[in-house]
Amino acid sequence: MQKIGIVGLGIMGKGMANNFLKKGHEVFVWNRTKSTVENLIKNGAIECNSPAEVSYKADLIFEVTASDESSKQVWLGENGILAGANSSKILVASATLSVEWIDELIQICHRKNFEFMDIALTGGRVGAETGSLTLLCGGSNENLNKIESALNSIAKKIFYFGKEGQGMRYKLILNFLQATHIVAFGQAMRIAKAQKMNLQKVAEALADRPGGIITDIAQKAYFKEPNPITFSIEWLTKDLKYAKKLAEDLNIEFLDYVLNEYKEAMENGFGGKDWASVNVLKKLNKT
Repeated sequence: MQKIGIVGLGIMGKGMANNFLKKGHEVFVWNRTKSTVENLIKNGAIECNSPAEVSYKADLIFEVTASDESSKQVWLGENGILAGANSSKILVASATLSVEWIDELIQICHRKNFEFMDIALTGGRVGAETGSLTLLCGGSNENLNKIESALNSIAKKIFYFGKEGQGMRYKLILNFLQATHIVAFGQAMRIAKAQKMNLQKVAEALADRPGGIITDIAQKAYFKEPNPITFSIEWLTKDLKYAKKLAEDLNIEFLDYVLNEYKEAMENGFGGKDWASVNVLKKLNKT
């Protein structure tokens, strides 16, 4: 069994740690907020004093923090992941990050002869807690083969996109498309409401056709605010900003519109709400 390290124990990192423990892995963890670690220690995780200690003790290390800013701190700090690593480790960025930062991190790891992969995550809280995440991988196919059995402890599907950085690029494209679907659902419901249709019946039919996971999420959140949230408006807005940078030369009008919808929700103080609740916030003010 490979020794697993996880730096960052939010919704995703905590769920991953628990599922690695269930599958018999030795798991080393670090989180800025110590209280988050307590239940994991009870389940058998080993707390470390720094990201460097995690990478020194583990074989396969995942960084699962919130943003470029937090990611840079835990990778590059004096007691960061890179400070405790060597060429025998496989280092993985699993936070959703900007392409600018992920490409810089790739180059840093190459110069140090460190093995690096970007493995973005999708599946939300439920996927993390149940070990049914979908993993979006970039890096060498050889490294993926080395760690695939470990990844099966936390995932039901693994997609491989090629060299380092490709997994993160796909994640940004995916989040843009999913957010567009959420916003489009809200606009469809506005039309139905204006035509005095039965909104429950319309939503139920849309969940059947076009159907799909995102339509189902959107229609449920339209009538009842998710509790607990699966993914916040704040974090999706951050991801859409990263996607905007990725596509800055392409004039993707849908991306601009959807990003503005989420920015508006942020400006109105709804950053902590579930990402699918953006339509509820809009329908309060529009027919």
